[in-house]
Amino acid sequence: MAKRPTGLKRLTPDNLTRLGAERLAEMLVQMAEDDPIWKRRLKMELAAEVGEGDLAAEIDKRLISIAGSKARVSWRKRPALIRDLVSIRRMIVDRLAPLDRRLALDRLVGWFSLFRGLVARVKDPKGELLGAFLEAGPELGELATAAHRDGPAAVQTLAAAIAGRPVDWGRWIQAASDRMDTGLAGALLAALRQGEASTALRPVITRLADMAGDIDTWLEAFSPAQRKLPEVGAEIALRLLKAGRTPEARAAIDAARPRGARLGWSLNRSEAPIDPVWDRAHIAVLEAEGRQAEAQAARWDRFERELDAEALRAYLGKLADFDDVVALEKAFAHAAAYPRFTAGLEFLVDWPALREAAAMVEARGDEALLSHPRMEDWALRLEARHPDAADRLRRRRR
Repeated sequence: MAKRPTGLKRLTPDNLTRLGAERLAEMLVQMAEDDPIWKRRLKMELAAEVGEGDLAAEIDKRLISIAGSKARVSWRKRPALIRDLVSIRRMIVDRLAPLDRRLALDRLVGWFSLFRGLVARVKDPKGELLGAFLEAGPELGELATAAHRDGPAAVQTLAAAIAGRPVDWGRWIQAASDRMDTGLAGALLAALRQGEASTALRPVITRLADMAGDIDTWLEAFSPAQRKLPEVGAEIALRLLKAGRTPEARAAIDAARPRGARLGWSLNRSEAPIDPVWDRAHIAVLEAEGRQAEAQAARWDRFERELDAEALRAYLGKLADFDDVVALEKAFAHAAAYPRFTAGLEFLVDWPALREAAAMVEARGDEALLSHPRMEDWALRLEARHPDAADRLRRRRR
């Protein structure tokens, strides 16, 4: 008797259909008797066959039950709770949404609203509960965007939820941002800005303004004092550049200029390091203004001060053929003579410029810090072609 293919034993939809609908139904009923989550899921599936109203009512029952519970959830019971939450979400997104997007969005908003109550009673040191909600963000963005095309009710539903729990909904909106279109973001922004926004709402408004491309509203989130911070001024300048507002970008970057950068680009090396985020944004502003030579000088200065490989690569990329070779030799020489030995060696090994790194070790190996965590890594990188330099590093480590 010929053997049947062993692949028939794999759990696939095609293979399971061979058991027949009656047998599968019996098995599902038996499984549901031992698994309350499956039992509820099957009831919802049957309700979906009746219609969207019946399915919405079944989902509501479970949402109300979870929201009303006061029982503590131990770490042992946490996985089952999360599985239950995911099962409910799947019914909302996969089964209810194709039938009625408005009803589905209302239930998904209700599902997200469970979070605050659950946090108070679920033992979750690893953040698995939060992860389950953040994972649903893209589906929120897709469903809300689709429901918004059907009418204004989606904006009203979301705006009310955000206003009620702005901290939580700031997270969910951020998680949904990649799948939420600019039209919905703009409509939500307009709804939330009616009247005076609370302090708690400002971060959400800032995110929505960013998503909607409303740079002026986005700028309102930053106080005059915040705009003087180098990292904030840099972000503002880059956003303004992207919008084609170069003069305003110049004003923003100048307002946040670090103290060490006030004298231009021939700086005293004893100055504190310039914030790299501000530095890069300032170079971008110089480029936008057509001040190419100054932008190049800024890149080289960044490299000389901090041995910034990104700045050097950008500098070399702007040079003509052969000029970059001369500049790179100059850069390697500067790194080899850098006052902080380990910083110079790290740059050369990581570039990689192993010949120059080995020569640096031979010339200045006594300056190596005995306790530096990367000493063995550098020795391993050097030992194949420069074993003497590798041995010298290892001797310094002993």
